[in-house]
Amino acid sequence: MTLPAPGTVSPLIKFGRYSFLTLGIAYGAYHQSRLSKREVKIREVEAEQKKIRDAKLAIEKKRMVEEENAAIAALSNPTK
Repeated sequence: MTLPAPGTVSPLIKFGRYSFLTLGIAYGAYHQSRLSKREVKIREVEAEQKKIRDAKLAIEKKRMVEEENAAIAALSNPTK
């Protein structure tokens, strides 16, 4: 079974299709711009939080190393 040849498309329908395509692209660009601005703000906040978190982790790591060294020193020097 063969399909018949496609008919011609109305200029009004062609105009509508390309109009909606153009509007969709414009909306997508606007939406992407808006979301990227929001993402920049979020990343700035996360960068500040990362600095604070890294400082706290460094302090905690230093404390754990000191406690571990004290425990090793206590175990290596037994009292009689």
